[in-house]
Amino acid sequence: MSNAQQRAFDGLLPRYAIPYREAYVDLDAAFGRSAPKILEVGFGMGETTATIAADHPENDYLGIEVHTPGVGSLLRRIEAGGLRNILVIHHDAVEVLENMIAPQRLDGIHIFFPDPWPKVRHHKRRLIRPALVHLLAERLKPGGYLHMATDWAHYADQALAVLTAEPRLVNTVQGFVKRPPYRPLTKFEQRGLGLGHTVYDLIVRRI
Repeated sequence: MSNAQQRAFDGLLPRYAIPYREAYVDLDAAFGRSAPKILEVGFGMGETTATIAADHPENDYLGIEVHTPGVGSLLRRIEAGGLRNILVIHHDAVEVLENMIAPQRLDGIHIFFPDPWPKVRHHKRRLIRPALVHLLAERLKPGGYLHMATDWAHYADQALAVLTAEPRLVNTVQGFVKRPPYRPLTKFEQRGLGLGHTVYDLIVRRI
């Protein structure tokens, strides 16, 4: 954790974070307005999160991340950009979803480049699993969307199978979609594309 990230974490977390608690959060009250609410599970260093929020001030974005340097990095971006439509929760995503987000409350969910756990013996650690997908589907409003992106072909195929097996979700196309304009290309992604890697975007909607 850099000194700048530590300073941001210590100084800005109280301003831009929702403390974890075992009670549903009134998201409209937390953001101070009624607007579409988009949840991001695992925002990493926050580059994509901040860019999307800046480009779409009509939406509110709630980011969950356990990695402390990443939280500090996003907090710096929020402050530097004067962004008032992002809040963060520094806690385990499953516990947040179970205990803080009410059913049918979210308009969208973003899961961008989750840890692929490439070794076969570690596949069970992948985020996209039936139990979590069921929980995510319950938290979406009817018509709400879940957008997942990965550059690992095996993970993409697994996610496609798991997401489309959930009865409350339906794929928006046959297979994968072209990257939608609201998801910016990251530097890491651009390097991968330059090396011939394929990025898979998958968008499903809540029935």
